[in-house]
Amino acid sequence: MKKTVVTLLFALAVFTHVDAQKFCYVNTEYILENIPEYKSAMQQLDQISIQWQKEIEAKYAHIDKLYKDYQAEQILLTEEMRKKREQEIVNREKEAKDLQKQRFGYEGDLFKKKQELVKPIQDKIYNAIKKMATDQSYAVIFDKSSDLIMLYSSAKYDKSDEILLQLGYKAGTKGETKSGSGDSKTGDTKQETPRQPVESKPGMDRK
Repeated sequence: MKKTVVTLLFALAVFTHVDAQKFCYVNTEYILENIPEYKSAMQQLDQISIQWQKEIEAKYAHIDKLYKDYQAEQILLTEEMRKKREQEIVNREKEAKDLQKQRFGYEGDLFKKKQELVKPIQDKIYNAIKKMATDQSYAVIFDKSSDLIMLYSSAKYDKSDEILLQLGYKAGTKGETKSGSGDSKTGDTKQETPRQPVESKPGMDRK
């Protein structure tokens, strides 16, 4: 509630500042949903994520097998052999965790791939918005899908379709998309989230 009040006060301050200046808004979520390259990029990211997840799961399955074999045979092993087998399991588990972090961790491979595929599209949208603001003398252009909560928005100020046309894409049917409704979500530009790996299974920690 506090955040809503602060945001509303900020919006009122902005409107007071621009006064007679022109303003409008766009919905970047809706724009992205109507760009085929974006959908293709998200599908590609999802496929890559699934492939990497399977790779990691295969490593943990191998660790499970090593651990079960060790449990079944440890009574027959010498102290030195037991330590060697245990260390192998610990090392394999560390490798699996490191790979999981590399693939899906903060600024990991999936993040970098997403930047590679999606950021150029976002940059195109930003440049188109900037051009429209310059050409049509808009003082402020809001993003309906951002943190700025729009308690009410008139469709006549929505320039999302104009941005799509400027980028060379067909305008979408707003009634068929979640982002096109008056009750828009808050947050950064919405994107489909690629699949994430399942929680890893412990190796020697189970002893």
